[in-house]
Amino acid sequence: MTNHVEGKSIIITGAGGGFGRLVSEKAAALGAKIMCADIDAAAAEAVASAIRADGGIARAAGVDVRDIGQMKGLATATVAEFGAIDVMVNNAGIMPLAFWADHEAALDAWNRCIDINLKGIMHGIIAVHDQMISQGRGQVVNVASIYGNFPVAGAGIYGATKAAVSFLSESLRVESRGKIKVTTVKPTGVPSTGLSGTIINQAASVGILGQNTPAFLEMVEQMGAGTFPAERLDPENIDYASLAPEHIADAILHVINQPWGVSIGDITVRGAGDHFIL
Repeated sequence: MTNHVEGKSIIITGAGGGFGRLVSEKAAALGAKIMCADIDAAAAEAVASAIRADGGIARAAGVDVRDIGQMKGLATATVAEFGAIDVMVNNAGIMPLAFWADHEAALDAWNRCIDINLKGIMHGIIAVHDQMISQGRGQVVNVASIYGNFPVAGAGIYGATKAAVSFLSESLRVESRGKIKVTTVKPTGVPSTGLSGTIINQAASVGILGQNTPAFLEMVEQMGAGTFPAERLDPENIDYASLAPEHIADAILHVINQPWGVSIGDITVRGAGDHFIL
């Protein structure tokens, strides 16, 4: 396949870990110039340093996506460093699953979720919009979730923010066609990422698991004990049960690795045997 990633200037938020780190590493290996942005400046620098040690091009910035001033500064720094912004990957997010009855314990996290998952995407778009329009082309990749597909118990706030991401993406696509192409990436549950650490009430995952909840919890227990069947963790197996984060990162790279005139509007990647019902 032709390498359409090489030479592109790419900003990735939440680049200090999870999907963001993997996308940064994979894009850099294909010859992209990466601006690793994360609220944890040290984590972002660790990723950028590792990329440079492998011969890639990367810089790091400590940025809070909730702050529009910091996001605009990130865009300015990227143009100064790399001369352009070809791709913005709005990846930073948290997942504070909780029932409405948990509001006393969850309210602060819910507010933070709105600020990061919704306002953070808005700020990311605003920060790069004028630069991309003046360049005559650009791409915005927004990471949403299958939780945004339909409202379920335990995900009222998180699901609403991810549904909003799809709305933001589509409105940007309609308004900027021919100048900015827009992609929404919808990961399914990936238990091995740190995102699950932001859950408020673990029982709230029932909304996305439904009748598969007992089997999923048994899988998690067996994975922790090292007794889960190895063949079900093999992506070559049709009953691949627990998607590795690398597959989501590869999906993000896939939508970037297209000719400028080809835009993949949205993409969902799941294990063929996963338990999620949305």
